Amino acid sequence: MATAEKVLQKLTDEVLAYLKRLSYSDSRINQYRSAWKRLAAYMANNDLQHYTASVGEAFIYHLIGERTYDDLDRWEKDIIQCTNVLTEYQETGAVKFRRITRFVELKGPIGETMRDFIAHKKSLGVTQKTVDGNKTQLRRFLNYLHENDIFTLDGINRQLIINFADQLVFYTPYTRHLMLALLKQFFRYLYDNNKLETDYSQIIPKSNYKKQPNIPTVYSNEEIEALISAVDRGSPKGKRDYAMILLAARLGLRAKDICTIKFENLKWEQNLIVLIQKKTSQKIELPLLAEIGEAIIDYLKYGRPDSSLPYVFLHVISPYDRLSQSTLHSIVTQNLRRAGIKNLEKRKHGPHALRHSLAGVLLEKKTPLPVISEVLGHSNTESTKFYLRIDLGKLRQCALEVPPLSTAFYEGGF
Repeated sequence: MATAEKVLQKLTDEVLAYLKRLSYSDSRINQYRSAWKRLAAYMANNDLQHYTASVGEAFIYHLIGERTYDDLDRWEKDIIQCTNVLTEYQETGAVKFRRITRFVELKGPIGETMRDFIAHKKSLGVTQKTVDGNKTQLRRFLNYLHENDIFTLDGINRQLIINFADQLVFYTPYTRHLMLALLKQFFRYLYDNNKLETDYSQIIPKSNYKKQPNIPTVYSNEEIEALISAVDRGSPKGKRDYAMILLAARLGLRAKDICTIKFENLKWEQNLIVLIQKKTSQKIELPLLAEIGEAIIDYLKYGRPDSSLPYVFLHVISPYDRLSQSTLHSIVTQNLRRAGIKNLEKRKHGPHALRHSLAGVLLEKKTPLPVISEVLGHSNTESTKFYLRIDLGKLRQCALEVPPLSTAFYEGGF
């Protein structure tokens, strides 16, 4: 989104203007200014003219020194958060609404090599979510090495790697699969870049993990209507939640698309919602149903905070940023409970379950698969076939009759 590097002052000015648009308090903005002054001093002392993600990370490690993250004072952790905000804004043009997140440090010579590996993966275009997960997984391996008094790459050997892989059996199959795949990439990177003479990626065992698709959770028409009726529309929050739930239940929009929907996506004259889906990057056009349009107008007139942000749905309290997928998940869950829906603990209860339920309704109405595919925004019907498993009526028609068994079978005489 933004350039790879910027003069620090220009970048901080942009971020401050962004935070003010989100209605951050003056005291919080002053905390950001104070943290960035420390960063500016570090850059000046090291003759650094432009800010980059690597500069921010180097500053954080300078701040931590020989300590661990847990040893830091609260104000030092806040400085780390303020630095990460600069990096996030520079790379994405936005700042997520969240509390202070833990900084995963990869220290020492091996940790430095791991950071180089992470930077290499970022250059290939992996997402920040993947980067964060990779750091956590590599930290697990780094801790294991340090516990065995291994602090440099030349101390790593075949048996050490095998022993680490063996202890991964105590993790879930999926976590073990991710760890082994990442280690294979890491050691291949070390070998390809002449940091290790031996290609240890060849000895990483296969996890044999196969993801088994789950049966989608669906709610009946009665349950969906009970959910919609349970929303308290008398408050600004309720007006917002009502409109967002309708978008999920009536149109099957994904949570990410609902949270990031902008005013430009609402084509009032054509009664259409037109947007580029975040997951597939495919354009989708859906009808702006009267029920949904009226709910959005009600929210805009009587519920939405005064903000110049282009997003339709915002937090009800400052800072008025757009909502995250986890927030929408909580909104749907809360109203499902309010509606008295049973067995929630045994069922998926987020906005995606409403998408599944819409597919179920369309299947019950014998809607052709290509039409369902178009409604759900799938690029082809192969993705839509995933939902055929919830059409119990059609599945019963495919069931074969079990032939009767002889009495001898039950008596053990077979």
